[in-house]
Amino acid sequence: MDILRDIEAAITNRDMEGVKVLTQKGLDANIPPEEILNKGLIKGLEVIGNLFERQEIFVPELLMAGIAMSNALVILRPAMERSDVPPVGKMVIGTVEGDVHDIGKNIVSMMFTGSGFQVIDLGIDVPAAKFVDTVEKERPEILALSCLYTPTRLAMKDVIGLLEAKGLRNGLKIIIGGAPIDQNFADMVGADGYAPDPPSGVKKVMNWLGR
Repeated sequence: MDILRDIEAAITNRDMEGVKVLTQKGLDANIPPEEILNKGLIKGLEVIGNLFERQEIFVPELLMAGIAMSNALVILRPAMERSDVPPVGKMVIGTVEGDVHDIGKNIVSMMFTGSGFQVIDLGIDVPAAKFVDTVEKERPEILALSCLYTPTRLAMKDVIGLLEAKGLRNGLKIIIGGAPIDQNFADMVGADGYAPDPPSGVKKVMNWLGR
């Protein structure tokens, strides 16, 4: 449908106001909300992710696309709730204890929300016990840990160790990211994977969930 292609283009072009208008237009045309999400908004995010990976756009454009997605979801979410469209999955995310950086984490949160996830964002400087308590209460499929400072990355190991000690590791996929993180570190601390940027994180998690 032309409306879905226009929605995809609005996300790709970071058109923050236009995507809201087009999302409402799609709903008014009786396009199911899950189609607007999957065939319009998420397809636009996939284009953004590919552009970012090819270094044709950078973090500011990525952030703008995330904001555009969030604006569209303000319009779309009530319709999705009325139609009982289930979330793709549930994610708990936060920046680990001792680290107060949140730009990367916020972009990841917006992209996963835009991809149909229920995202529980614990914010910054999150103690290991708070991550574990939230996982125990919410039972997410995914836990995402973020950091920027090299010394604080060891807090990720503390979180994973506490989850294992509490018997909460089974069935939980853990993805980590941030400037001082690489796959070797992910392997060392027992995470399931590492994402160098938000779009690749979305792809990896979608693959884990068979989406």
